[in-house]
Amino acid sequence: MQRIVIKVGSHVLTQDGTIAKIRMLALVQLIAELKAHKYEVILVSSGAVAAGYTLLPLDRGSVANKQALAAIGQPLLLKMYQEKFAKFGLLCSQVLLSADVFDAGEHIKHAKVAIDTLLENNVVPIINENDTVSVEELVFGDNDRLSAHVAHHFDAKMLVILSDIDAFYDKDPNKYDDAKRRDIVTQITKDELEATHTPNNEFATGGIVTKLQSADFLMKHKKEMFLASGFHLDDVKAFLVDGKHVGGTLFKTN
Repeated sequence: MQRIVIKVGSHVLTQDGTIAKIRMLALVQLIAELKAHKYEVILVSSGAVAAGYTLLPLDRGSVANKQALAAIGQPLLLKMYQEKFAKFGLLCSQVLLSADVFDAGEHIKHAKVAIDTLLENNVVPIINENDTVSVEELVFGDNDRLSAHVAHHFDAKMLVILSDIDAFYDKDPNKYDDAKRRDIVTQITKDELEATHTPNNEFATGGIVTKLQSADFLMKHKKEMFLASGFHLDDVKAFLVDGKHVGGTLFKTN
């Protein structure tokens, strides 16, 4: 069994101010297929604020409102996942973590035991930051860095980020028609790691920079990260199931 972490961002999971149920189902189907190919899959999912907003459309300009929306949306998001995983005969579970868990050896040890036990029993752990008491993800990061720490501390070989950003390019593809996709990245520059953050929709707080920071963290710990589109899953399926690198970017050390 090869353990991987899949992180899906808010932009992939939301559409027109609500949860994109068709894309969520496609994601769940991908995870079911990966499990059939002998992968252990941990899912790090954004989307709680967006789910809460469908029931109570508060102004998202306030962190306090985002906390309230996350509290409303977390159980709704989990219910949606449970219904979709059930279609494939799979159980899923909710695991809420805060960033300080990774600073406390004893806490992370307990969390790892829980994750290991869930995976041993064929349950898909769905991890999110506990936004009601920890606001970092609401302000900055969109779970990118959380997923990197999950991959590292929970012994995954690779983090797969499914995003509206389908790969890492040599320049911004939204601005330059001649931008070229980088297949494999073995080093990330200081300027790239410190560039301006560019979230792409009203629910997202990340961008390419937080993904590069996540990749850099994992590469320093001799782990890999694969960045691909979460709108169209052909590239990630080809890479993980068929062993073919058709699209997306693989970050790894030499």
